[in-house]
This record gives sequence, structure tokens and C-alpha cells, in this order.
Amino acid sequence: MTIDSIRVALRGMLANRMRSLLTMLGILIGTAAVILLVAVGTGISNLVQHQIETLGSNAVYIFPQQSRGAQDRGGTNARRIRLTQNDVDALSDKTRAPDILAVAPTVQTNATAVADGATYALQTFIGATPIYAQIRNATMEIGRTFDETDESNHAKVAVIGQTVVEHLWSKGFNPVGQQVTFNGVRFRIIGMLEKKGSSGIGDQDDVVIAPLSTVKDSMVGNIDTYTLIAIQAASRTQTDAAQAEAVRILRQTHKLGPGQPLDFQIFNQASLLNTGKAAALVFSLLLAAVAAISLFVGGIGVMNIMLVTVTERTREIGIRKALGAQKSDILSQFLVEAVLLALMGGGMGVAVGVGLAQLHIGPLRPVVSMGSIVVSFVVSALVGVFFGAYPANRAAKLTPIEALRYE
Repeated sequence: MTIDSIRVALRGMLANRMRSLLTMLGILIGTAAVILLVAVGTGISNLVQHQIETLGSNAVYIFPQQSRGAQDRGGTNARRIRLTQNDVDALSDKTRAPDILAVAPTVQTNATAVADGATYALQTFIGATPIYAQIRNATMEIGRTFDETDESNHAKVAVIGQTVVEHLWSKGFNPVGQQVTFNGVRFRIIGMLEKKGSSGIGDQDDVVIAPLSTVKDSMVGNIDTYTLIAIQAASRTQTDAAQAEAVRILRQTHKLGPGQPLDFQIFNQASLLNTGKAAALVFSLLLAAVAAISLFVGGIGVMNIMLVTVTERTREIGIRKALGAQKSDILSQFLVEAVLLALMGGGMGVAVGVGLAQLHIGPLRPVVSMGSIVVSFVVSALVGVFFGAYPANRAAKLTPIEALRYE
């Protein structure tokens, strides 16, 4: 690439400004799409990871399976699957489960909240022991959570999520000290949970949590099964071991033989995190592939325009060759023009892509990586070389006689 080649290429681009701008626009869109879609994919991955981490610290969750049926001569006999206090006591035994730090049985019910004339049907009303807040990473924005004294005294107190606050009062309202009626039972709000946001499991702020003893007394009655049992492993590295211990213990308490399927569901935060990361990676690769296609289409536009340029300037090529221009001179002239179009389009595409990535869509925060910028810019240059090589080579192969005779 010589100065003369660059000067001739720029003169050719300026002679056809609109055509050059439209060609650069194709590369611009492709480059910007690569940067923006990769940034969106990274942002989605980070969002999924954050949402899963809010489920709890080293947490393992156990749910009862749906009722199972066994066919006999008379029809279907159903066996109700339960998670009982016997299961909780067994899981809490440190000699049987040394990797389990804490166990929190919970019950969940639907509830309609009424306060100051406003009514709201909230997503989840949870009754739990005080340790549940630690397992779930439920920290307070305002006020406090309930403690063992509230649990033992069957106190009618509760902590409330911010979505419920917004529906009953308004965003930013301090609900601490307010009296709220849930399914006809009056509770005093003692804390508001920090905002966690929405995820694939629903709105984590559309929740109210109260002492388990109070919920049993006032709302769900003397039930014989828990909705779920939350477990906290002693450390992040012990999560899988804690889950294995829970499976082994519940097999014993549920009297399940070695070959029998589990009658409960169990998952931990780490497995969810790995699954979420894998899904986000596939989605990011899909977005990158779509962006690469748009960049490829931009390259086709470069080739098309360069072929038109070669056709229009055939006589010029003949004159230059007649005056002593070498094949390499003609080749570099058109190749440099194609590369310049691609580079200028790529540079503008980088600016547009980085600028658009600064826009936030709800909780999604696109993350621009330096790697995607470098790769997209380099690829745009390679697109110019690849799609400009054929038209440039075609121009270089023209003989002076056939070029001068071209009409």
C-alpha cells in the first residue's frame, strides 16, 4: 500500500460520494451489530448470573413431587408426597449431615393484602423460620427481619417486598410500622426487603415473609407438609456434598430403596448457575452469528460496488497501463479503495455500536468488551480485503488494448 494508491483510492471515493457512503453503511451496520449483540449477550449472561445468585448463599432447595399414582384393579390410588418435620429434624442432625449449615422449612400461600384502602393480590406469602432470610440472602432495605423471639411468640410481624409496597402505597414509601391485612389477618410490617428484581422464576420482590409459627396459626392451619425446605451448605465448595447428604437422608426418611426414583425435587444454586451460564453462552453465540451475517452482507455490498467501479473505470485502467502502470499498481489501487471503504465503515460502526450499548433496557445492562471492538474492526478490514480482492484482480488482469477499446 503506497501513498499514491491511497490518494487515487480517496479520489475515486470522493468522485462517487453517495455510493461510497452507502457501501460504508453496510459495513457500519455489520460492525455495530457485532459489538452491540455481543454486548447484549454478555449483559444477559451477567443478569442471569446475578438473578441466580440472589436465590441464596450456598443454597439448596427441596420441593415435594406431585402426588404419585399406582394403578390397581379398582383404579388409581394416589400417594401424597410430603416434606415433614421429621425430614427437617433429620437434615438438621449434624452427625448425619456435617456439610449442612442451616435448614429452614417454609410454607407458601396465596394472599390478598389490604392497607389504607388499597388492595393487592401478591404473588407469594411465605412463612419461614428466621434462618431463611440468611439462606435466601434476604437483606433489609429498611427496618429489620423477624428473629427467634418473634418466631417463639407467634408474633404477627412481617417483612415486605418492594413490589408489594409499590402496589399498596407508592414507590419509595417507607412501610415500616404500617398495619397490613393479609387474608383477613392483621400484620405489622417491621422491614422492607432490598430490591432483587425479576427473573425466570418470577418477581422476587412480590413477596411477604412472616414467622412460620404465625403463618401456621393464622393462615394455613396445622398442615402436614412444607412447601419447600431451604438448606444452606457450610461453604460454596460444600454445596454438592450438602445436596448429596440431603438426598441420602430423605431417601431414608421417605423409605425409598436404592433403585426407587426420588419423590422430591432438589436443586442447588451452583447447578442453576452453570445451566444459566450455558444457556446465556448459546444465546450469545447465536447473537454473534446473526451479527456476522450482517457483516458478511456488508462485504457483498463492497464487492458489488467495486465491480461497478472497475467497469466504470475500465478506460482509465487502459490509459494507466498504456503509460506504464504495472499489474500490481492497478491491483493495489482498487484493493486499497475496498479496504478504505471497509475500514471507514468499520470505524464508524465501532462508534455507533459502543454508543448504542450504553443504552439500558430495564434491568439489562449491555457490556462492551475490548475484544469485540478489536475483532469487529479487524474483521471489517479483512472483509475489505476478501471482497475487494476479486474486483481488484479483475481490473489488474485487463490488457491495455481491451481496456482502451471498452465502451
